[in-house]
Amino acid sequence: MASSARLLLALLVALLLAAPRGADALRSLGVGEDAAAAAQGDAAVDLNATTFDAFLGAVREPFVVVEFFAHWCPACRNYKPHYEKVAKLFNGQDAAHPGRVLMARVDCALKANIDLCSRFSVDHYPFLLWGPPTKFVSAKWDRKQEKSEIKLIDDGRTAERLLKWINKQIESSFTLDDKKYENENMLPKNATDPEQIVRAIYDVEEATAHALQIILEHKMIKPETRDSLVRFLQILVAHHPSKRCRRGSAELLINFDDHWPSNTSLISQESSRMLESVETDDYKICGKEVPHGYWMFCRGSKSETRGFSCGLWVLLHSLTVQIGDGESQSTFTSICDFIHNFFICEECRKHFYGMCSSVSVPFKSARDLSLWLWSTHNKVNERLMKDEKDLGTGDPSFPKVVWPPKALCPSCYRSSSGTGDEAVQVGWNEDEVFSFLVNYYGKTLVSSYKETYVESQEKKHVMPLSDDASSGAARVPIGAALGVAAASCIFGALACFWRAQQKNRKQRKNWN
Repeated sequence: MASSARLLLALLVALLLAAPRGADALRSLGVGEDAAAAAQGDAAVDLNATTFDAFLGAVREPFVVVEFFAHWCPACRNYKPHYEKVAKLFNGQDAAHPGRVLMARVDCALKANIDLCSRFSVDHYPFLLWGPPTKFVSAKWDRKQEKSEIKLIDDGRTAERLLKWINKQIESSFTLDDKKYENENMLPKNATDPEQIVRAIYDVEEATAHALQIILEHKMIKPETRDSLVRFLQILVAHHPSKRCRRGSAELLINFDDHWPSNTSLISQESSRMLESVETDDYKICGKEVPHGYWMFCRGSKSETRGFSCGLWVLLHSLTVQIGDGESQSTFTSICDFIHNFFICEECRKHFYGMCSSVSVPFKSARDLSLWLWSTHNKVNERLMKDEKDLGTGDPSFPKVVWPPKALCPSCYRSSSGTGDEAVQVGWNEDEVFSFLVNYYGKTLVSSYKETYVESQEKKHVMPLSDDASSGAARVPIGAALGVAAASCIFGALACFWRAQQKNRKQRKNWN
């Protein structure tokens, strides 16, 4: 009997996790046809006492807005169009920003919902609450609660004000005019506009977060790979173009040995629990509010093109143009080892590592490393160009090209030849190419982040970074400074000393 009950519970959970949105979701949770039909034209999801906990316990969005209202209330009827305007940005097939916020509502005028509305101390209509969906499940809330993750939205009486409040919470800049990308005419045209790279900061953050997610989900941190991840994190701490990713990388690095001791294999039961702990803590290397699935600079015209691989390339280019000359060889080794150990596409991984292995002379300058990565990227594009043409798998709006195109950097070209089916042969001016890379992936990309986020981030985090976003240097204790500033072959050893200093500081803080 007990096993049958567990099986039934598991089946119910599976059904809830697979539950669709809107009216279909309500029906799957047992809501009557009339209520589901009423919700058919609305973007916000109607919930009641029966569906509330089950639905919010199963959704994947990190945040939910719940409007408690009464259908007889004139103010509520007048507010509904405002609420729906915002809901349409986040809910439904045509949402411009899906997966970020779930917009729901509960009719407190229905007798069945009286106790539910009382649980959340609803004392006027409309009444808006915000928080992680799971925090609403089986919960009670009132205004006097301290340190609650559920918040009262006290300034959302128009669509504009509600969206402004949400933007502040998730550090976004959405507008009511945002639309879903419907066709290639609405795609970002980044091939000829040098300013389009400023949009890539979001994609670099998402690619970084997604790379860590892959590593965790596939249990790729092993005794033989952990050191290569540590070295790559050291590079991110010093030179990631996003300030919040630098900060998150530093925090992960400080706690790395707590999660993955050097003498522990992830195959062991103890290590599996450590991995589980990192995942259940919802650790995000670039902060909790990194966009998910909403590529901007790297958005393709098809869902399976560009995206993560594009974001990762932008990250690697950005790292190579920000390092010091003395860090060039250690950065090269860290990038190659990271791709070799943690990039899950087998063929791509082998091709890239093969090009790494063909380098016989150590790099002595950032210029040399930047140009090597640029040349390597073009070789990859040339190989994929032919494969995609033969198989028809490329993105018609963003076909593979030699980079940068002449329209973006005419001074990079001394000469070019090749037409039709022939490969384009380019005589490059490498001095101009390097100058382009530094400005494009360095100054323009990083300064865009500084203008967008730095002021708000410095007020919220306890590990302040330098005001010069392009330097990437963290203002941390002496051990940390040694670790991230090392520009020689002993970079790794100094960075390990930094980690030891940071762990000691953490322990002293806990003792106090």
